[in-house]
Amino acid sequence: MAKITTRSPLAPEKFPDLPAIAGVRFASTEAGVRYAGRKDVMLALLDPGSVMTGVFTRSATRSANVLDCQAKIGGDSDAGAAIIVNSGNSNAFTGRAGEGSVAAICEKVAEVTGLSADRVFTSSTGVIGERLPHDRITAKVEELAGKLSADGIEDAAMAIMTTDTFPKGASQVVDLPGGTVKIAGIAKGSGMIAPDMATMLVYIFTDAKISRADLQTLVSRINDRSFNCITVDSDTSTSDTLLCGATGASGVEVTADTEAFATALEAVFMDLAHQVVRDGEGATKFVTVNVTGAANDQDARTHALAIANSPLVKTAIAGEDPNWGRVVMAIGKSGAAADRDLLSIRFGDVLVAENGWVSPDYREEQGAAQMKQPEIALNVDIGLGEGTATVWTCDLTHGYISINADYRS
Repeated sequence: MAKITTRSPLAPEKFPDLPAIAGVRFASTEAGVRYAGRKDVMLALLDPGSVMTGVFTRSATRSANVLDCQAKIGGDSDAGAAIIVNSGNSNAFTGRAGEGSVAAICEKVAEVTGLSADRVFTSSTGVIGERLPHDRITAKVEELAGKLSADGIEDAAMAIMTTDTFPKGASQVVDLPGGTVKIAGIAKGSGMIAPDMATMLVYIFTDAKISRADLQTLVSRINDRSFNCITVDSDTSTSDTLLCGATGASGVEVTADTEAFATALEAVFMDLAHQVVRDGEGATKFVTVNVTGAANDQDARTHALAIANSPLVKTAIAGEDPNWGRVVMAIGKSGAAADRDLLSIRFGDVLVAENGWVSPDYREEQGAAQMKQPEIALNVDIGLGEGTATVWTCDLTHGYISINADYRS
């Protein structure tokens, strides 16, 4: 399998200092699922009284883990919960064997933690179509349970990586009338990124006291504005999972209408989503695609994704070529309403094209200067209405080919 490569040039300087979330503990270990000499399994244990929510891939070939989580996530319980994740093998497209692996892992975690199996949530990430050696995971559950720690979240973030070049974490602390609430999350994702639910693997925890229904409302709503608006390569994974747990340990009550809490939760989602794009396989540019003036918001999103997913647009960005013609092409093929003579295109704040032609004031060196930046904005106004959308993506370099051509070797 592809080894973790040189750290992305778009990566943050270091893993952030995340606050401990009362009511949740973490542990990680080396199980040898596929990787040698690195942690590849993590366990998170949430105290009794916690609620669990989530969103999952809509892939028609989703993994046994995803199907199991989907079946459990709507249940109310005061018993607490456990999340166990392995990297190296996705346990997808493995038939009944995949279901058996999930059941064996859940039963072992339940036995060791005292939870019922329906409060154990599993995720697997890595190669598709190979049977999961789940015995290597179950053999480590007692060890994991024995070293659970409130400050083990960074190691957990490292244990879930595959082709990621850095662990991803984000947090927020919110002062509310009833007291202080903390939120912390981790994510993995680098390739096979075009979410149709959430993304990759994401685990977010808060000590807020909130009902499962209200937290699910927030998670679903915020997900649509964050993880569902990123793309690296237009490919939706079989294993995409986002789980969000609230322990209630702070005693501070919030609802879906608590604006400060919702804003902070969205900030964590957005931070993690952007980190996934910044770690796109082979990425050297972080690209924001803003579409305005579409007939409606859905059309704006369709145009934005057509631009963000176009190999021709992405390779032009990689080559630092301000080729606005490729943006025009992507808009024209998207299927959403557009009029050639109403389009305007800006690279950053530089007006490149308008009224169906290149702007008379545009100079090639202006566009070239924008393309040399590590962060680039492609701004397109369709000129038809009030619809808007923003999507985040990265460039497409030879590094993406190298990583994925060697993925299973």
